[in-house]
Amino acid sequence: MAGLKRTGVSLVRLSAGKESFAYHLHHREEEWIYILSGKGIAQVDDEEYEMNPGDFIAFPTPSAPHVMVNPYKDELVYMMGGEHRNFEVADFPTLDKRMIRRGSDIEIYNLSDAKPFDSSGSS
Repeated sequence: MAGLKRTGVSLVRLSAGKESFAYHLHHREEEWIYILSGKGIAQVDDEEYEMNPGDFIAFPTPSAPHVMVNPYKDELVYMMGGEHRNFEVADFPTLDKRMIRRGSDIEIYNLSDAKPFDSSGSS
């Protein structure tokens, strides 16, 4: 409605015992979280950070892998925002997946299948 094309903001309500999304990292799109109420745990690059109302965390690109978890009994409410580019690459290390999004087209690959590109033509 405001005319922004490359950024978005969402209000997230995370129930007790839930996690926000699969543990992931972004290669091109920056992301941030601002806690409004409740508390949660930000798991970032195998570290855990307790998040409370007023706390802010950001994931500049290329980002560390991250996920928000609510192990507590009360609902966790936060604002989440970031870029929405036409092209994004995101990895899901615990799932061994890479997502490539071009516009609305999405492709999923196994990270373990990746091989370095050899531009010399030799194998």
